[in-house]
Amino acid sequence: MPPTKNLLAAEPTPVDVTWAKTALVIIDMQRDFLEPGGFGETLGNDVSQLASAVKPCGLVLDAFREAGLLVIHTREGHSPDLSDAPPAKIERGAPSLRIGDPGPMGRILIRGEAGHDIVEALYPVKGEIVIDKPGKGAFYATDLGDTLKQRGIETLLVCGVTTEVCVNTTVREANDRGYRCVVLADCCASYFPEFHEMGLRMIKAQGGIFGWVSSSSEVLAALNSEPSKMIA
Repeated sequence: MPPTKNLLAAEPTPVDVTWAKTALVIIDMQRDFLEPGGFGETLGNDVSQLASAVKPCGLVLDAFREAGLLVIHTREGHSPDLSDAPPAKIERGAPSLRIGDPGPMGRILIRGEAGHDIVEALYPVKGEIVIDKPGKGAFYATDLGDTLKQRGIETLLVCGVTTEVCVNTTVREANDRGYRCVVLADCCASYFPEFHEMGLRMIKAQGGIFGWVSSSSEVLAALNSEPSKMIA
């Protein structure tokens, strides 16, 4: 039985978390972004930069599973006919392979292909929700909003990649919809360390304009807090 409620250490201020109304949202921890031969590498990025987020993300995922709390995974990708992939997205830049092109893990960023799926270390178990999204934000053209509303969720603990793109976009979407967002810094990563740092600073700026920033260790400590277990 998880603690009913706890004060989670975070920046710019601690945040009061009601665990039964909290979801862990793991953004786009996909092979296409984290492994060689995927979309991230076709853009010229060093995909090894994202590896640091996997272990801490896994620790929080295990703790949420043990506590019986809500876990949601997202995957960015497109239908095989590319009908939901705007030309502006497909044609941008000069990647070695574009969205939809055949690659080492199947067609790049296409649903159903091996590269589109989540890395083995964080793979969803039976009963966990997987949201397939065509854009950067997890609310755009998905049923995430309805899913959260049906379950009475108020707070999102957000992990994933990349910090400044899909994580930030999802947090901003969630903030506008009234959700309290806590981004776990060590559970997120970017191909550009400076973007990771700035992305976190943007979220917690001005008294937490988009949300709070915490860490895996603080979440684990809060979930295992003896005082909070007495409240449960």
